Amino acid sequence: MIRATANAKVNLGLRVGRVRPDGFHPLSSLFQSIDWADRLELRLASEEENDDGIASWSGGHVVDGFDNLAWRAVAAVRAATETERRLRLRLDKQIPVAAGLGGGSADAAAALHLAVRLLRAPGELVDELAPTLGSDVPFCAIGGTALVTGRGDVVEPLDPIGGYALGLVVPPVELSTPRVFAKWDELGGPAGVPLPHLTLPPVLRPHAPVVNDLYPAAVAVAPPLDDWRSELQAAWGRPVLMSGSGPTLLAFFLDHNEADAAMGEVPAGARAAHATVPVRRGWTVFDADEKM
Repeated sequence: MIRATANAKVNLGLRVGRVRPDGFHPLSSLFQSIDWADRLELRLASEEENDDGIASWSGGHVVDGFDNLAWRAVAAVRAATETERRLRLRLDKQIPVAAGLGGGSADAAAALHLAVRLLRAPGELVDELAPTLGSDVPFCAIGGTALVTGRGDVVEPLDPIGGYALGLVVPPVELSTPRVFAKWDELGGPAGVPLPHLTLPPVLRPHAPVVNDLYPAAVAVAPPLDDWRSELQAAWGRPVLMSGSGPTLLAFFLDHNEADAAMGEVPAGARAAHATVPVRRGWTVFDADEKM
């Protein structure tokens, strides 16, 4: 039995280009892993069990079978190694779903690493299989800080960036990524409004402008999102940015204590509110006897 943590990610800005002939938009985004994490545990099934299984360890609901991206990652490694061993996966969901934080992709990336280690498969399988599972999985399989371009599948790792904290709020708003991109096209491809340069943490200023081009489209799809952003800006006294295609909103703070204090000022009704800091990896694998 082995275990892993799977770290969420945020988009610290997102530039979007006009749709390509293949139906995808060219993207450029600064991705950052954060310490908001799910936990996974993978083991061989016993002879008495003699079948596969995925279950909730604790935390939120876990989708079963091949509808679960983490299980598909495990199954992909098993198929590539041509083994018939039955496997059991437990998942502790702490990262909110449908929030634009890459929780499913992070779980899949961590599950790839777990399955490769448990089945003693070549490490190169992670790089080979990650793009087949989703556009964010290649980044999550590496993590840290990276410039992500193309359709989201070209990952250029950067020197780790730290020295700041983030306050994250998931409003009670549902946004479909395809619908947000479709609305962006319908609106003529509007550009977002950059955050003022001096409001950025100094370590992020070389990456300015920090802007999310999808924000106008997201607000057009779900107008209450803009109300949440305005309320948070007033409560926190600083600019608030949307991560990716939303709906998670974020702001920069000096340290974890300041961000944690700001969570007490979040309006009632948020799906989640969390103070977090950047981390250097997208995942960490632990042996059974190691403390997570």
